[in-house]
Amino acid sequence: MPVTLGEDTHHVFGLENQPLSDALIANFIHPIERVVADDEFTEYIPCFSIDNTEQFIAVVWWKAELMNYEYVLATFTDKGELINREVIAGTRVEDGVVIRAVAFINEEWEITIGEGASPDGNTVFDPSTSRTRHLEILVNGQIVKD
Repeated sequence: MPVTLGEDTHHVFGLENQPLSDALIANFIHPIERVVADDEFTEYIPCFSIDNTEQFIAVVWWKAELMNYEYVLATFTDKGELINREVIAGTRVEDGVVIRAVAFINEEWEITIGEGASPDGNTVFDPSTSRTRHLEILVNGQIVKD
């Protein structure tokens, strides 16, 4: 910490980290995502875990689907039970509009998310769609809106 998650940050994690095993995806990610099996377009890249957590485990992964790319933050008990899950950054297409969100996580586990839309996908950004959200990870692993 601190860390910034942007549109291309997953490339660094993909080079530095080992791929997630099928067993980890099946046992931890699929139940969270409510997915039985992924299609051929879905990919997961492990990003990082958050250090110095005593009452929970916090991990971030990147999930790529067709026209939807997201960084997911999930917190678990030490027994592997899900506490919370939030999409904290990514790129998605809704009704032909590209929506991008970047996230910054500081040392106090506070997350600032900046989000905005581009009606043409790349060259035009609509500032009226810009918004900032704040989340925080509590000492018990709950992810709350600030």
